[in-house]
Amino acid sequence: MTSTEGVKESEDQPCVRLEPGKSTHLPGKGTPKGGSCAGFTDSSPKVTANGVHDIEDRILRITGYYGYNPGYSSHRREEGSDSHAETPGSETSEESRSFQTCTNTALKVLGGLLMVLCISSSWVGTTQVVKLTFQSFSCPFFISWFSSNWNMLFFPIYYAGHAVITREKQTPIQKFRECSKLFGEDGMTLKLFVKRTAPFSILWTLTNYLYLLALKKLTATDVSALYCCHKAFVFLLSWIVLKDRFMGVRIVAAIMAITGIVMMAYADGFHGDSFVGVALAVGSASTSALYKVLFKMFLGSANFGEVAHFLSTMGFFNLIFISCVPLILYFTKVEHWGSLSSLPWGYLCGLAGLWLVFNILVHVGVVLTYPILISIGTLLSVPGNAAVDVLKHEVIFSVVRLAATCIICLGFLLLLLPEEWDSVTLRFLATIADKKSEDHGEELTESSVHTRSRSRANGTVSIPLA
Repeated sequence: MTSTEGVKESEDQPCVRLEPGKSTHLPGKGTPKGGSCAGFTDSSPKVTANGVHDIEDRILRITGYYGYNPGYSSHRREEGSDSHAETPGSETSEESRSFQTCTNTALKVLGGLLMVLCISSSWVGTTQVVKLTFQSFSCPFFISWFSSNWNMLFFPIYYAGHAVITREKQTPIQKFRECSKLFGEDGMTLKLFVKRTAPFSILWTLTNYLYLLALKKLTATDVSALYCCHKAFVFLLSWIVLKDRFMGVRIVAAIMAITGIVMMAYADGFHGDSFVGVALAVGSASTSALYKVLFKMFLGSANFGEVAHFLSTMGFFNLIFISCVPLILYFTKVEHWGSLSSLPWGYLCGLAGLWLVFNILVHVGVVLTYPILISIGTLLSVPGNAAVDVLKHEVIFSVVRLAATCIICLGFLLLLLPEEWDSVTLRFLATIADKKSEDHGEELTESSVHTRSRSRANGTVSIPLA
């Protein structure tokens, strides 16, 4: 600050200077009578017997201290002591808030990792139990029908959890009617029940049935890898039907998925059970993609309770209208299971339970955590099944199958990129570039300040006068 600026700042203050000639003196005492500034009416600066301010205030006035007021230094000391007394409390509150934020983030990450582990484990368990069930009971449609009937338990499980978590007291019938608004304002009628439930139930049954047929032809690793192609089919159908945003990287991912399918079929020369198994697994992925796109189109705004109601309704529809198909297959001897007592009920109930747990985790996970974690959990079933196949079934994978599996998984990961990934990446790179430029500018400023301080140390410094 130059001397002119210091004088100007001191002259702009609306203070009344002390005039020694006008002050009145008592014998042996100095009468403190001075001007006061706004905001300091109760505490005026101290004056000596000859009418001079404190030494500190006088030095500040002479040196042209910015914003100087008589008595400024003493008030600043008091304010500084007050603010210093408040600092520990503010620091404690900031530390507690930061600790709570870190704790919440850590809990959310741990919850997401636990959800991913549970989803992948349940899907691997379902696939492996199917392979074990086929050793003594080779009736895929009956297994699919029996497992789909367990969807009726979805809404009772949801209501039990809802009653425990919330304090809202509703009977199961009241909650069921509330969730029935998914079918319309008038609730669920017989016409709407058949119209809305039949297409989804048929697609659900086809997806499971084709998946089980593929497991009879291929290993669990190959089928789970091919099933991951449903993500690419969902993108293509959403782009065509729902007019979703076009993304070049997802087109590349879809091409990679198709390439992996072709390589998987080529592994055994496009003939035999391998080619049929690849076709069945791709068919299962296609019907699954169509189911998800239609669900998004008609029921995309449904909450968790309505989804639980809808899945239970599908299980009820499966029990009533699709039960005739296993009977037809039984009497035509396409699937012959013998007497009911000879059925492997342990494997069947374990398989149906794992399938129900997987579906519950998928739909609950979308509500509790990020949807991308659900997809990652499904993807991790591929290495999980591969580990079980190698360790337990002693399966030897060819190089072509391993390459096809890796290509499909890589395409699946590309499909998980968000829609705004390109703009987000560009903004992130721009932020890094700006930060580097600011750091470089600060380094230049610090170097120039250091140079000026060394030049001043070699010269003289003058104190501006008031």
